[in-house]
Amino acid sequence: MEHQIQSRIDKWLEGNYDEATKSVIREMTVNNTNELADAFYKNLEFGTGGLRGIMGIGTNRINRYTIGMATQGFANYLLNCFSNEQVRVAIAHDSRNNSRLFAEITANVMAANGIHVYLFESLRPTPELSFAIRKLNCHGGVVCTASHNPREYNGYKAYFNDGGQLVPPHDENVIAEVEKIEKVEDVKWNGGESNIHLLGEEMDKAYISMVKGLSVYPDVIQRQNDLKIVYTPIHGTGFKMVPQVLKEFGFTNVHVVEEQMNPDGNFPTVVYPNPEESEAMSLGLKKATVLDADILLGTDPDADRVGIGVKDNHGNWVLLNGNQTAVLAFNYLIEARKTKGLAKENDMVVKTIVTTGMIDLIASKNNIKCYNVLTGFKWIAELIKEKEANENYIIGGEESYGLMIGDQLRDKDAISAVALLCEMAAYEKDAGKSLFTKLLELYVKYGLFREHLISITKKGRDGQEQIAAMIDKYRNDPPQTLAGVKVIGLYDYDKKEAKDLTNGQVCSIELPQSNVLQFILEDGSKVSARPSGTEPKIKFYFSVQGKLDSIALFDSAYANLGNKIEQIIADLGLK
Repeated sequence: MEHQIQSRIDKWLEGNYDEATKSVIREMTVNNTNELADAFYKNLEFGTGGLRGIMGIGTNRINRYTIGMATQGFANYLLNCFSNEQVRVAIAHDSRNNSRLFAEITANVMAANGIHVYLFESLRPTPELSFAIRKLNCHGGVVCTASHNPREYNGYKAYFNDGGQLVPPHDENVIAEVEKIEKVEDVKWNGGESNIHLLGEEMDKAYISMVKGLSVYPDVIQRQNDLKIVYTPIHGTGFKMVPQVLKEFGFTNVHVVEEQMNPDGNFPTVVYPNPEESEAMSLGLKKATVLDADILLGTDPDADRVGIGVKDNHGNWVLLNGNQTAVLAFNYLIEARKTKGLAKENDMVVKTIVTTGMIDLIASKNNIKCYNVLTGFKWIAELIKEKEANENYIIGGEESYGLMIGDQLRDKDAISAVALLCEMAAYEKDAGKSLFTKLLELYVKYGLFREHLISITKKGRDGQEQIAAMIDKYRNDPPQTLAGVKVIGLYDYDKKEAKDLTNGQVCSIELPQSNVLQFILEDGSKVSARPSGTEPKIKFYFSVQGKLDSIALFDSAYANLGNKIEQIIADLGLK
């Protein structure tokens, strides 16, 4: 065993850790040294989004000790920031194994530090946590979740007083405070239980009321209240809230996927509890087909991502990707607000730099500002905070199946997204159309866009170095052409520079520094490369576009764009 790894192991064996943990370490020392080394070879990093990792014993795992130490660091930062106030935090958790335990540990540590804690009485969606922070004027918050990751993972998302996840300078400052907590003895584990207040039905009612207030066409829902909806929470926190919200909206024909209604951290019916995965939505698709439903919705374990299934122009069930869902949602709110006389001159929408440029076009044609931010809803939340005195936020979204409607919370919200998508389906049905037909009409009007995402993982301890070498190669030697089209621009968000490759001119990028590269093609297509900051993984986002003269030509035109993406992938050496 390497000296540094053995030193960490010895600290746990000799320190103030429970005997069950020490027993597991001793057993692994004999029978599973490779797993033991991986569990202790580094400290699990508290990144800009908090913690996420595999559950188990060790410094590189999610467990009661890593959760407690992270909480102590976060508590110290909040107490320093708001030294003249009674600090308040809200805490929630999802359906994952140990999430309740981790939430209670978080609550106990916060409370032991003299912080007033609002702890949800049982599992709740992440967006309700963001809403509660704002509703209760909290200074921060935590939700214990690993979002859509496999069952062996858990995590810890930290929020600030605006209800959004941590952004600069708070993210780096919290990380610094967490890193100061070097041993479990630095943590105040208990002693403040009287500072903990349970949240329940009252907050649920306030949240549901807020979501209901987002409806634009309640009269259409009255006429189409029997819209046949199939919903699955994929064993997560949406199991109770989504049916309640749909009922409040006025929908009366909601069918749930019974096999996936039970909140269960083992996620027994899926490999990945992620609505981005067709496998996770397969039971819902089967039920929607049998019932001849109008729409299928699925949410991930903490109910911040939404997947949608509809019938295409041939009557076959298809799953829309996150870009297509965002296009429909953005366009619906822009059009509906105009029609209803709700639009304002200072309306704005927000998307991320890797989300389809079709949204920029739709906003521009409707004279609405569309801002682009870095990947992650924390940046959307930060922009709202920056602009809210002068501009009116309508909707934000990103390609990874996230939408945030209205400004009363500051994170992506699959609960309100499900309600809005069902209202959209009802609106189109009332006009004798489907959501897919509406999407095709938008392609004819604004141009045909097709997006694709691939994720490459380099395993092993040197995986991060391999990823770094890959991104450096693209940065220093960008391709001249992709799929036969000239590359005319290189956006380097790490250098904060946008370079025109046709004349060498360089402009500054007015966004925070981030290790992201974008290639801009002469025909408007775009390729983005974004390494993960915490995993040996790199994501490539492809967006290509063309013209669609009529709906009848969609199939062939869409296939041609798919072939173009395949050629770009090959040209980048990613096959």
